[in-house]
Amino acid sequence: MDGLPLGRKRPTRTPQAEAQAHPRAMPRDADATRQRILDAATEVFAEKGYHGAVIDDIVAVAQTSKGGFYFHFPNKQAIFLALVEALSPRLAATVEHAIAHEQGAVAKVDAALRVVLDLFARHRRLSKILLVEAVGLGHGFDDKLIEVRGRFIALIKGYLDDAVNEGAIPPLDTDIAACAWFGAINEIVVRWLVAGQPTSLEDALPGLRQLLLRSVGIRLPD
Repeated sequence: MDGLPLGRKRPTRTPQAEAQAHPRAMPRDADATRQRILDAATEVFAEKGYHGAVIDDIVAVAQTSKGGFYFHFPNKQAIFLALVEALSPRLAATVEHAIAHEQGAVAKVDAALRVVLDLFARHRRLSKILLVEAVGLGHGFDDKLIEVRGRFIALIKGYLDDAVNEGAIPPLDTDIAACAWFGAINEIVVRWLVAGQPTSLEDALPGLRQLLLRSVGIRLPD
């Protein structure tokens, strides 16, 4: 017997108490729970939007308790910011990995455009959170949104800088060019997410590719 009087239930321990009782196992369990909550938030925010989503929705999808939610995140704003913060480096790293095998700066610039569009197309829910739901939410969110956009702009700028240094494209303000590239990509993706136009991002690639590559002096074969 475990020493409890007959008929009495063992009291439920808080996450903090569990951490003290099992100091080695708890961090791993806590990390898994936090990730499960973030995954659930991705689904809920993408489906209902930031304003339409409530913590009860996230708790239900994550199959956890409100206590478990608040152990990791103090409120809805905190989990949304944490989600955006987690998504942006993940997507940027995916782009870099996908084009690492390309040879030459121009090939990398061209591949970066293709991979970014393909990435947004394959991760529609994540794209909607980053490019639609995070817009216009006010203080705190705006700073995070600028940070997210800056990560992708810096990625594009790096490949353009390499192309200039190789002499593959003429000298230009790569910061302005990268901002213009991201602005064009962002507009195409947002229209696709919100209005369903174009029908697929793949349909938009040829025209967008021609426009952007020519804008930095890359001549395409006829």
